[in-house]
Amino acid sequence: MAAHRSMATISQCKDKRRHIRRRTQLTEFLRRTLPIVIIVMLMLTQHWESASAQSLMAKHEPMFISRSETFKFIAGDIIVLPCEVANTEPYVVAWKRGIAILTAGSVKVTPDPRVRLVSGFNLQIRDAVPQDAGDYICQIATMEPREITHTVEILVPPRIHHISTGGHLQVKKGSSVRIECSASGNPTPNVTWSRKNNILPNGEEKLHSHVLSIENVDRHKGGVYICTANNGVGQPASSQVVLHVLYPPEISVERPVVFSGEGHEAMLVCIVHGETQPEVIWFKDTMQLDTTERHIMENRGSRHTLIIRKVHPQDFGNYSCVAENQLGKSRKTLQLSGKPNVAVFNSPAISQYKDRYNISWAVDSHSPIEEYKLSFRKLPQGHEVVDNAIDSQSSSSSSSSSSSSSSSSYGTASHNHRIGSNLANYGGYGNLMRWGHNDWRDVVLPAVPLSHHYAQGMSYMVRGLDPDQQYEATVQSRNRYGWSDLTNSFYFSTSSNAERPKSLRKRSDKREVSKQTKKILRKSKSRTHLESWG
Repeated sequence: MAAHRSMATISQCKDKRRHIRRRTQLTEFLRRTLPIVIIVMLMLTQHWESASAQSLMAKHEPMFISRSETFKFIAGDIIVLPCEVANTEPYVVAWKRGIAILTAGSVKVTPDPRVRLVSGFNLQIRDAVPQDAGDYICQIATMEPREITHTVEILVPPRIHHISTGGHLQVKKGSSVRIECSASGNPTPNVTWSRKNNILPNGEEKLHSHVLSIENVDRHKGGVYICTANNGVGQPASSQVVLHVLYPPEISVERPVVFSGEGHEAMLVCIVHGETQPEVIWFKDTMQLDTTERHIMENRGSRHTLIIRKVHPQDFGNYSCVAENQLGKSRKTLQLSGKPNVAVFNSPAISQYKDRYNISWAVDSHSPIEEYKLSFRKLPQGHEVVDNAIDSQSSSSSSSSSSSSSSSSYGTASHNHRIGSNLANYGGYGNLMRWGHNDWRDVVLPAVPLSHHYAQGMSYMVRGLDPDQQYEATVQSRNRYGWSDLTNSFYFSTSSNAERPKSLRKRSDKREVSKQTKKILRKSKSRTHLESWG
């Protein structure tokens, strides 16, 4: 029994050891085979995912979101060309220009340091230059490559790179000038010529041409000429040419006749232009003048002045300024006169009366006026007066022009009486002579009393006129140095009214006989009645 129990115990021990051994073997098996299982499972998973991706790719082809465009950039700008794509895996996106590959995928191929990819596959080029213009291709490397093309145009601001004269041109008077201005840019710039602070010689403000031609150059055509190129890109470009004209002296006088009086100061002015700067000399008749206490010569720019202080009677006469430079000589004459200025009529153009007219005038004179000569006539038929200017329909109706004692004529008067030694022909002071129809009537009127004022004047009642008629008048003044030039013709007309209002008659009667006329009548020996004419 004990032996049987011992055998049972031994058998149980063997079974336990057998069980432990099997568990150990299983554990070892699992330890060795589990990585393989995991690897197989991963492979199966990858196979499944790969199959799924291929299936998805078969359904979604790569495509461009960006479209082909044309871009314009200014030189110096940053160029950015868009290339947005979808479903690119596992394909490569590349940029090309011509046969040159710029990028492939995310790798830059070109050695140009200005080129790079930004924000995916967008192509960036810094500091654009004109050579960057052209076509750029963004391509997806599928079996049949897909691509878009961008065209780049580089805009270049205008630049003036040549002016034929080099910026400065010196020519002689009478020459012809041709100046060319060449400019570049993209688009091609428009070239215009202008003149600084002036218009062009042709009268225009601008000339649309790259060539500026100037014929028969003179000093008025000199100056600064500006060439401007503009194409709408950036700021316009400009360059200037200084045209310097060489010419002999040119003289103009400020006043051909300068009126003055004894003891006064006189200024004779010549405006002298010339390149090179001329030398100016003053003459009295043929004698060259030197600077003295009474003769002072000044010049400010082109203005040359001879100042005569405390004028003497012998100072009156002819003067001349002579200018000379390397290109020639020029002369202009002036006159210093003690005679009166030309008188100015100041009476109304229409008379208050039908048969008379109170004519008046004023005159400037440094010396007292001694007498006046008034001339008048009825206008011949066929003449029309507009604003005190005459229009003649028949040239034959005008007689020869008048002259004064100084042999210089003035204005448009058409009578030919000369003031001189034949004063007796006028029938004495204040007397009106009879003449044929449309002839001139002359009246010599003494200036009584003498006036020592610079501004002097006179009035005179002309009688015996026809109603509603037009008349022409002139006047001359004489002081101790001679007769003034004749005035321009003055035109007046008589009234057509048969009777004037009483108030007008009273006022006019007061003016009818002036103080000067009363004294003329008192001093006149003949006391001759003023005759009417018709």
